[in-house]
Amino acid sequence: MSKEYKALLTADMDFTLLAPGKDVPDGNKEAIKALKNAGIAFTIATGRSSFLVGKFAENLEIDVPIITSNGGSLFDARTRKQFASRDFEDKKIRTLLRYLLDNDADATLYSDEGIFFAPCSSRKFFVEGYNEGVEPAKQSPIIDIGMDYPEKEVIPHFNKILLIKPNKTIYDILSADPELEAICSGPDLYDIMPKGTSKGDALLSLADYLGIPRSNTFAIGDNENDVSMISMASHGIAVGNATDGAKKAAEYISANYDSLGFAKAVYEFVIPLAQSF
Repeated sequence: MSKEYKALLTADMDFTLLAPGKDVPDGNKEAIKALKNAGIAFTIATGRSSFLVGKFAENLEIDVPIITSNGGSLFDARTRKQFASRDFEDKKIRTLLRYLLDNDADATLYSDEGIFFAPCSSRKFFVEGYNEGVEPAKQSPIIDIGMDYPEKEVIPHFNKILLIKPNKTIYDILSADPELEAICSGPDLYDIMPKGTSKGDALLSLADYLGIPRSNTFAIGDNENDVSMISMASHGIAVGNATDGAKKAAEYISANYDSLGFAKAVYEFVIPLAQSF
């Protein structure tokens, strides 16, 4: 870490900080610079894989770890290494993979080795779009999963499964599994992680790691997978387009994400309140 900070703000990406597939608006970039000038650490807390945040971290000059995989991983974008990850147990992920493959699920899996795609996955376009214009060494590895994958002698450590439009039977079975955490992360997007994984827990772990009091933490988001960090941060924020659950958990509600709701919250709520710390 390049400097000491007195407070921490974590921000969801899609529909909070930016539009999916787009860059961070200039107004939000300026707000992030203002945070650092005020002695407030800023980082991303996203459901995305660690391999899909590097160019944003570089562009925003993020100098603290990033929360990825919905809290499943703390990622150092400068070294491109996870230094903490909550992974599925080997037996559990093999069972899940077998079930998803046998039922033709639209599944994408996140690992510290890359992003893995089941045969029916429709998400590859998103990763290919991210890789455009990124130097080869910093691109996200794209790896296909075959039907024999669960039986391989060695498989990677996975910390999240992304399901797109799962049928009700699949979602009901996975969400009822006591060993799993299942949550909606966007329209028709459902994240499956080991039980107890959340952005909120990762936020508190990151604050402890940085030596920032938990009472000096802020979080901003828009969806159900952001509720944990909005509620567990000392000061939670929801953008105007947030779900009712996210708004209910928030202390402050800002403008919509596409009206620079992130920047509004920074200038009108985060910086003024942090000045009293």
